[in-house]
Amino acid sequence: MTSKKYKILLSAFMLLSLGAFAQVGGSGSVYDSSVIPAKRMPQQNEFWNNQYNFPAKPRNQWEVGVSTGLFDISGDVSARPFTAPNFGVHVRKALGYVFSLRLQYINTVGKGLNWVSSENFTNNPAWNTNLPVGKRYFSPQRLNSGQLAITDHNGNTAATPDQVFYNYKTKLQDLSLQGIVTLNNIRFHKAKTGINLYAGAGVGATAFHTMVNALDANGNPYRTLFNSITGTTYSSRKDIIKKLKDGMDNTYETEADNEGTRRPKIGKNTLRPSGTVLVGVAYKLGKRVNLAIEDRWSFVKTDLLDGQRWQEHAAGDPVLTSDFDSYNYASIGLNFNLGAKSVEPLWWQNPLDYAYDELMNHRHVKIPKPECPDADGDGVCDHLDREPNTPAGCPVDTHGVTKDTDGDGVPDCKDKQLITPTECQPVDADGVGKCPDPQCCKDLAAQLDKIKTPPCPTDYPALSFKNGAAGLSTDNKAMLSTCAAKLKGSPTCTITITGYPETSKASQALCNKRLEAVKKYLVEKEGISADRITTNCEVGGGDKNTVDIKSN
Repeated sequence: MTSKKYKILLSAFMLLSLGAFAQVGGSGSVYDSSVIPAKRMPQQNEFWNNQYNFPAKPRNQWEVGVSTGLFDISGDVSARPFTAPNFGVHVRKALGYVFSLRLQYINTVGKGLNWVSSENFTNNPAWNTNLPVGKRYFSPQRLNSGQLAITDHNGNTAATPDQVFYNYKTKLQDLSLQGIVTLNNIRFHKAKTGINLYAGAGVGATAFHTMVNALDANGNPYRTLFNSITGTTYSSRKDIIKKLKDGMDNTYETEADNEGTRRPKIGKNTLRPSGTVLVGVAYKLGKRVNLAIEDRWSFVKTDLLDGQRWQEHAAGDPVLTSDFDSYNYASIGLNFNLGAKSVEPLWWQNPLDYAYDELMNHRHVKIPKPECPDADGDGVCDHLDREPNTPAGCPVDTHGVTKDTDGDGVPDCKDKQLITPTECQPVDADGVGKCPDPQCCKDLAAQLDKIKTPPCPTDYPALSFKNGAAGLSTDNKAMLSTCAAKLKGSPTCTITITGYPETSKASQALCNKRLEAVKKYLVEKEGISADRITTNCEVGGGDKNTVDIKSN
């Protein structure tokens, strides 16, 4: 049984190995917020903002699986190969990249048949009730002819005692919770693998019911069949097993020894606690499907899985055994990964992926070419130019925005009065201001002592944007024109444009686009000097779709 079982598993392993390494799985990026649970988003935000070194653990899928395989019991009766509807189902969840928990249920049937006969069977109720004349504590005597005779405790004699061949059929169910350790997903020299090796252990409960084939179809013991085999010389164990199978039916009609009411029962099933150890290998067939080959041993505190706990002593006396039975389930199964907006189960993920990715990106940084495109020829590269269509010949600042030295709202390249005194502003379209009449300037010094500088306007409008939009609406442009008029009326005043994004990078990027659009409109369309405008994205300070304009 055991030899044949492992030959089958080895053949399956070799076939699957040919294609297993070609299978690779996907992974969730550390920048993908959709797979991060809400309770771990604060850690993820700190990671994105370079305040914490470790990204949050992503949400990962559940695994459910079904299996079928070979089942046998290790006990006092030899297990025999038997094809039965053995199956198992499980659900598994990763607690980390190495450790996971699995709840597994198996439903199996096992058979056994000894090829060596036994004569001291009267302590086993399954045989004692069907062979009441079986001999107990036989003592050898010599008949008158010299032939060896057997005498039982009643004084009856016979040439040979009755013989039986112990057998059983056990229906068994098992429910266990197992801790499983993944052995090979942390890889230093390869990103992914199509094979997952694991081992584990667990505890659970086993319910079993054992029957014995002690009677033929007519309800008679197999005395003639059993004694005929013991009185004949067969060439091999195989011949004896064949003779037994040919002469016996498959009814298993007699209850085996089950310790009566001494043990907890579920219906007819005896219930006992059990422990399990296992080892397995899974082969990835796709991102959501994998095939697993596994072998698990379970140990139960009972010697009655095979219905027999008495063995014969060398002297022929029955001896109560103290060793407990165990059972093996060697299986092959399909596992499926379930869960939306989740990465694959973490035992398929390599936690070193992100670290190696960061190392690779820093080692292979691509430096831009020294000569960058400059469509408007203002000397500022296009990817840095905040004013991509600067008129030819107009001097610009480091951001590619036309200079306005005197801050009168007219760029230097069009300003006919390059430095217009503040008292002569506002200016006309050519940048020329209107200064006070000379007569008025006579008493200017005295008047300056009396004139107080008027306060900067504070009643600037608030701009509203549609959710997700960065462009300026007609209403926003109208309000910005009003704002520009106030700035032109107070040439010494400056403003701050403030947005209120959420903590995500996407919301902060949208805030920057909106502020840039407002500033660009005031500078290019309304002629306000860029030096008088500052921008600020304040996380969580207000409505994410509102931009405020405030006086500095």
